Amino acid sequence: MGISFIKKGILVMAYSITAYTKRQATKYGVKVKPSKVKGKKIDVFKGDKKVASVGAIGYNDYPTYIKKKGKKYADERRRLYKKRHTKDRTKRGTPGWYADKLLW
Repeated sequence: MGISFIKKGILVMAYSITAYTKRQATKYGVKVKPSKVKGKKIDVFKGDKKVASVGAIGYNDYPTYIKKKGKKYADERRRLYKKRHTKDRTKRGTPGWYADKLLW
Protein backbone atom coordinates (compact mmCIF):
# COMPACT_ATOMS: atom_id res chain seq x y z
CA MET A 1 0.00 0.00 0.00
CA GLY A 2 1.40 3.39 -0.99
CA ILE A 3 1.39 6.56 1.01
CA SER A 4 -0.09 9.65 -0.62
CA PHE A 5 1.02 13.23 -0.17
CA ILE A 6 0.34 16.61 -1.74
CA LYS A 7 3.03 18.28 -3.83
CA LYS A 8 2.37 21.67 -5.40
CA GLY A 9 -1.37 21.16 -4.95
CA ILE A 10 -1.38 17.74 -6.64
CA LEU A 11 -2.14 14.49 -4.83
CA VAL A 12 0.81 12.16 -5.44
CA MET A 13 0.94 8.45 -4.63
CA ALA A 14 4.25 7.42 -3.18
CA TYR A 15 5.91 4.21 -4.22
CA SER A 16 4.10 0.95 -3.42
CA ILE A 17 6.50 -1.83 -2.52
CA THR A 18 6.17 -4.63 -5.07
CA ALA A 19 5.97 -8.37 -4.48
CA TYR A 20 9.31 -8.64 -6.35
CA THR A 21 11.01 -6.30 -3.86
CA LYS A 22 9.48 -8.14 -0.90
CA ARG A 23 10.77 -11.48 -2.24
CA GLN A 24 14.21 -10.01 -2.81
CA ALA A 25 14.25 -8.55 0.71
CA THR A 26 13.46 -11.97 2.18
CA LYS A 27 16.19 -13.53 0.03
CA TYR A 28 18.77 -11.07 1.41
CA GLY A 29 17.56 -11.17 5.04
CA VAL A 30 16.20 -7.64 5.28
CA LYS A 31 12.81 -5.99 5.66
CA VAL A 32 11.52 -3.08 3.59
CA LYS A 33 9.06 -0.32 4.40
CA PRO A 34 7.90 2.76 2.49
CA SER A 35 10.61 5.37 2.99
CA LYS A 36 10.21 8.26 5.37
CA VAL A 37 13.05 10.02 3.56
CA LYS A 38 11.82 12.64 1.09
CA GLY A 39 12.43 11.50 -2.47
CA LYS A 40 13.19 7.84 -1.66
CA LYS A 41 11.07 4.74 -2.34
CA ILE A 42 12.00 2.31 0.41
CA ASP A 43 13.81 2.09 3.72
CA VAL A 44 15.79 -1.10 4.28
CA PHE A 45 16.05 -2.65 7.76
CA LYS A 46 18.28 -5.36 9.15
CA GLY A 47 16.54 -6.31 12.37
CA ASP A 48 15.37 -3.03 13.90
CA LYS A 49 18.22 -0.99 12.41
CA LYS A 50 17.67 1.04 9.25
CA VAL A 51 20.61 0.37 6.95
CA ALA A 52 19.61 2.31 3.82
CA SER A 53 17.02 4.40 2.01
CA VAL A 54 17.00 3.51 -1.66
CA GLY A 55 15.29 4.21 -4.95
CA ALA A 56 14.58 7.71 -6.13
CA ILE A 57 10.91 8.61 -6.45
CA GLY A 58 10.29 9.64 -10.02
CA TYR A 59 12.46 6.91 -11.54
CA ASN A 60 11.16 3.49 -12.48
CA ASP A 61 12.67 0.18 -11.39
CA TYR A 62 12.61 -3.36 -12.77
CA PRO A 63 9.18 -4.48 -11.48
CA THR A 64 7.63 -1.15 -12.46
CA TYR A 65 9.01 -1.43 -15.99
CA ILE A 66 7.65 -4.99 -16.26
CA LYS A 67 4.20 -3.77 -15.26
CA LYS A 68 4.22 -0.69 -17.51
CA LYS A 69 6.13 -1.84 -20.61
CA GLY A 70 6.65 -5.60 -20.43
CA LYS A 71 9.50 -7.95 -19.55
CA LYS A 72 11.58 -7.45 -22.70
CA TYR A 73 11.72 -3.68 -22.18
CA ALA A 74 12.33 -4.14 -18.42
CA ASP A 75 15.22 -6.51 -19.10
CA GLU A 76 16.89 -3.90 -21.31
CA ARG A 77 16.39 -1.17 -18.70
CA ARG A 78 17.84 -3.53 -16.07
CA ARG A 79 20.91 -4.18 -18.25
CA LEU A 80 21.44 -0.45 -18.72
CA TYR A 81 20.94 0.26 -14.99
CA LYS A 82 23.50 -2.36 -14.01
CA LYS A 83 25.98 -1.02 -16.56
CA ARG A 84 25.46 2.58 -15.44
CA HIS A 85 25.76 1.74 -11.72
CA THR A 86 28.64 -0.75 -11.81
CA LYS A 87 30.73 1.19 -9.27
CA ASP A 88 28.06 1.84 -6.66
CA ARG A 89 26.19 -1.47 -6.72
CA THR A 90 28.97 -3.96 -6.03
CA LYS A 91 29.91 -3.25 -2.38
CA ARG A 92 27.66 -5.38 -0.17
CA GLY A 93 25.56 -3.47 2.36
CA THR A 94 25.75 -0.07 0.67
CA PRO A 95 22.65 1.80 -0.52
CA GLY A 96 23.68 1.12 -4.12
CA TRP A 97 23.95 -2.59 -3.41
CA TYR A 98 20.51 -2.69 -1.78
CA ALA A 99 18.99 -0.70 -4.66
CA ASP A 100 20.48 -3.18 -7.14
CA LYS A 101 19.36 -6.27 -5.25
CA LEU A 102 15.90 -5.07 -4.15
CA LEU A 103 14.74 -2.91 -7.06
CA TRP A 104 16.62 -4.37 -10.04
